[in-house]
Amino acid sequence: MLGNTMKSRIMYIEYKGDGLAGPARIGRVTFSQTGATLYYGGKSFQSLKGGYKANYFDVESGERYWISGPRRDGQDALYATHVKPEIDEDVREEYLRDIRGLA
Repeated sequence: MLGNTMKSRIMYIEYKGDGLAGPARIGRVTFSQTGATLYYGGKSFQSLKGGYKANYFDVESGERYWISGPRRDGQDALYATHVKPEIDEDVREEYLRDIRGLA
């Protein structure tokens, strides 16, 4: 038996409540068994199934987010921005080495 190990992935998470570009992070997101819910930072997210500028919402607050796989070139934001995302310390080395190819 494999157990209840949840799948996880390094993702780009950007808060969209204040407009087109908001504060963003690179961190490890875990997925529910069905993949319908994402978990990060004590929050649960579900797909908006459409819409613009955001693709997920916080189940508890309803706040909107853009969550996607990070890009090798670092241009992860949905809309061009000069704001650089914070990188969670527990994924920094893996992100820079495996995704950005910088280590």
